[in-house]
Amino acid sequence: MNLLKAELHCHNQFSNFNLGFGETPYDCGIEVPDQFDQAYRAGLDLLFITNHNTLDGYSAMLEYKQDHERLRNLQVYPAEEITTNNGAHVIAYGISETIKPGLTVEEVVDKIKAQGAVSSAPHPFGLSNGLREKAILCDLIEVFNSNNVDRYSNLRAAHFAKANNKVQVAGSDSHVVSTLGRCTNLIESENKLDDILYAMLKGKITIENTGYVTSKEMIEHAKYKIVNSKDYIINYFHQTHPNLTGLCLLLIRLFESNPNSVIWKGVYRIAVHMTSKLSNKVNFKNYDHTILYERNLRALLPMILH
Repeated sequence: MNLLKAELHCHNQFSNFNLGFGETPYDCGIEVPDQFDQAYRAGLDLLFITNHNTLDGYSAMLEYKQDHERLRNLQVYPAEEITTNNGAHVIAYGISETIKPGLTVEEVVDKIKAQGAVSSAPHPFGLSNGLREKAILCDLIEVFNSNNVDRYSNLRAAHFAKANNKVQVAGSDSHVVSTLGRCTNLIESENKLDDILYAMLKGKITIENTGYVTSKEMIEHAKYKIVNSKDYIINYFHQTHPNLTGLCLLLIRLFESNPNSVIWKGVYRIAVHMTSKLSNKVNFKNYDHTILYERNLRALLPMILH
């Protein structure tokens, strides 16, 4: 039996305008040719395209692949990262029909099963869109997510999966080209969708490599989102934090004028430090996690600084 090197969590430009209410319209700028080039360089045998709330992008990748002989042995399979009614995410591997966002976790999982597909809880203890304890409803649990740079989120996920005897996987959650293949899994299976899904359900999958996104890559992603979604961001602050709108405008202008400044690396380090403090309190010191979903800065800052 083969051991297939797999990427289970990645996005491309077809994620744009599909994140839903309260999120920036632009999510990812990766184009299909660049995604394939990186997948080929990373030595992947397969990847699931997990765009937000859509299967768009899968057919485009199949079409591109058919025209390039060097990609003959690299398989692409359909998947979707679905947003539930409370903003948490569930990944569906191997579905053929899109599952609409806004359903409860239980409804999403039932619809995944009805399609003979496999469910996974991505970044389950992340600070804004994780299933937390309801991750137990899924077939797989993503215990390492490259973007969970606070580290406590991944640690809690690993503890939870082990305590509940759940199948563990890793995901790059790639939103920039260089992070595709950062986290890989080995699946004991033939490179066919039905065989792969069966192997996943039976736990014939192990984590091969893990690695965190770098500050440069995170800033690259931020630049894409800010440049393309700045009107939305400004409007969001105007509606929710009107007193901070002027500061928001100033920061956007400064960032656009020189996104490669060392200042932003310093800002990133501060943000990671504050996020890590918050994640530690929520995931290991029993602070109320529901406050995270409100995205109220006035409420979050005292929790971080205390």
